[in-house]
Amino acid sequence: MDKKLEANIEQNIAMITSLADTVMDFIVKYGFQILGALIVLVIGLKIAGWLGRKAEGMALAKDIDVTLSKFLGNVVKVLLVVMVIIITLGNFGVTIAPLIALAGASAFGATLAIQGPLSNYGAGLAIILGRPFVIGNTITVRKVSGVVDEIALAATTLVGEDGERITIPNKQIVGEILVNSDERRVIETRLCIAEDQNPTKAIEIVREALGGFPELAEGAPPQVGVHDFTYGGVIIGARYWVPSMKYFNTRYRVNEAVLRALADAGITLMKVGNLAMTVPPLTADEPEPEES
Repeated sequence: MDKKLEANIEQNIAMITSLADTVMDFIVKYGFQILGALIVLVIGLKIAGWLGRKAEGMALAKDIDVTLSKFLGNVVKVLLVVMVIIITLGNFGVTIAPLIALAGASAFGATLAIQGPLSNYGAGLAIILGRPFVIGNTITVRKVSGVVDEIALAATTLVGEDGERITIPNKQIVGEILVNSDERRVIETRLCIAEDQNPTKAIEIVREALGGFPELAEGAPPQVGVHDFTYGGVIIGARYWVPSMKYFNTRYRVNEAVLRALADAGITLMKVGNLAMTVPPLTADEPEPEES
């Protein structure tokens, strides 16, 4: 029994010694090659990151907007990282041709499987390169408005007046009617005065009321005039630009001031009993009424 145990111990010692010799041979033969490849990989990644940030800084210095600058910096970084990985694999004696073929086949399969998400990335690339808007602009798309806070490949993020964040997939932006009003939004107001009132006086009163808001003078001058006519009255229209982040706040204060000024001047709006509504023109997404 003792001889059998001694034989097993000697066999285990022999296996451990053989394994240690194999590991030592591998380290002696490939150790410096592995160490050199790892050093090249680490240094290459550091250089890729530095050159990416440098490219982004140069783009910003040329007054290129932040989104496109970040995109150019990331492109430079990714290209350099790919080159470093190829060099590292080459140091290990790995042939990259089969890997490229495998990556191409995988990419083709992935494209068919996730066409929806990839379309967002394609649309994001079109937005970044085409630059129909930049960070800080106010855009309106699909009846949603906000200030552009971030433009990524997958989606664009807007910030509303109340601080809410609105995320729009980029494929919902490209190909749609897009309104870009920089940092301001237009307010269009209509009020109907009775036919026995003086429209010229009403227009002057509304114009004076708008003049009491200094923030309106920062954009295009307010426009006030006769917008349209209706049975029993005249429709007065007003258009003025306000800061995007104070759209509703300014609109409500202006409306209150206009109503107060008209009341002080003795000008009354059309009574409900005499109200005749004007029919706006049909838009592209509204069907024609059916004939009875």
